[in-house]
This record gives sequence, structure tokens and C-alpha cells, in this order.
Amino acid sequence: MNHSITINDIHKSFGKTEVLHGISLNVEKGSIYGLLGPSGCGKTTTVKIIAGITKATAGSVEILGEQMPSYKIMQQIGYMAQSAALYETLTAKENLVFFGKLYGLKKNILKDRINYVMETVNLTGEMNKLVSQYSGGMKRRLSLAVALLASPTVLILDEPTVGIDPLLRNDIWNEFKELTDNGITIIVTTHVMDEAEKCSYLSMMRSGKLIASGTPLELMEKTGSVSLEEAFIKYGRSGEKHEN
Repeated sequence: MNHSITINDIHKSFGKTEVLHGISLNVEKGSIYGLLGPSGCGKTTTVKIIAGITKATAGSVEILGEQMPSYKIMQQIGYMAQSAALYETLTAKENLVFFGKLYGLKKNILKDRINYVMETVNLTGEMNKLVSQYSGGMKRRLSLAVALLASPTVLILDEPTVGIDPLLRNDIWNEFKELTDNGITIIVTTHVMDEAEKCSYLSMMRSGKLIASGTPLELMEKTGSVSLEEAFIKYGRSGEKHEN
């Protein structure tokens, strides 16, 4: 199997508290890999380690055949955090120009990419508005546009559609599918079940551990569940029994 990302036995501690307990997974090239779980289960810490933003206490991450953290590989990663990393005193376009120059995009390419990403997140008509005047949902969409700007090979998205209306959310997921059809690998965290169903492959997380992995259909079939939510509850209860 052609893996873009390999994570081997990742542990992470903050002081004496271990928050990740032996996370291992493989992400196939051109797939949407979902991390599904409630707030505080370790999804954000996991993707920060994958992106090279946070260092693991133990274990290793390999992206595109290189050990992370790697500056060379980080240039090929688009990362969207839960909190918007935007300059509120600048317009949306000025933010994109700033980040585009950081990525080293040439002027003519940058112009085309700005038009593309703003159309993708449905903000073309708001391009010259100050970010301070954006709603929370609009800021999420602009953050996604920044993550897409440099045509990344790997896209890491932490709760990308929180606060975005359902119709636009569906359009964005359709765009994710088009990106993977072109060979881009996406890791996305979510706690929304209908989004998890759209992933190529899924790992369920609870209390810093992976409790189950497989395609959404496999996860439901293995537990005899009619929904991912029911499957998650069953896997969670099974994990509690093992812990006890």
C-alpha cells in the first residue's frame, strides 16, 4: 500500500500527564483519513505532532518518506488549526498575499491561487473586507483558504467546518474529494458523524487512544451498528471493559 503518512507508537506527555498512549496509523496517498472523537480525546495533539508543530515524547512520524519534523516536508503541508491564525487588521486578500509570499508563490501564480481558494470557500465577494469584520464561520473558511493556498501535497485540518453552514460544508467536502482525486492526502479531525462517514478511512479516538480503525462501513459492520454513532458507543464501551 502506498502510504503518505506513517505514525508509529506515538506518545505525548505534558509534565507527568500522558495525553497520547501509543498512537499508530498509516494514511494512504490520495485518501481522506478521519480522526473521530469528542473534545479532549487527543485529536488536536495528534495532528499537531503529524504536522511537526508539536514534538512527540516517544514514537515517530514519517511523511512522504521523510522523518518529521522536516522543514522540506513542512513546506508541502497545508495546516488548518482550530483557532484562526489570521491578521485581523488586514483584509482577507491581504492575509492571503502575506501567506502566499511566505510560501514563495510568484505574483501571477498567487493571484490565480487566491481566486481559486476564495471561490472554494465562497468568500470571493468578501475578499476586500477586514478580517476583524468577519464572523467566526467566515474566519474558519478563510483559514481553510490559507491552508489550501500553496497547493499542498498533504492537508491537515483540525475541525475545519465548525461554524460553517451545512450547504457550504457539503460543498467543501466535495472539494476535499476532488483534491484527493488529484493525489492530495487529507487528515481531518471531526466529532460530526455525517462528516466521518465521508472519510475513506477512520480512526476513533477516546482518552488519548485509538479504539477502532477501518472504513466507516467496516466499523459499523464489525459492531452490527446502523450508524457510526452507535458503533463509536459500542467501541467505547468495549474499551472500558478492557481497562477494567
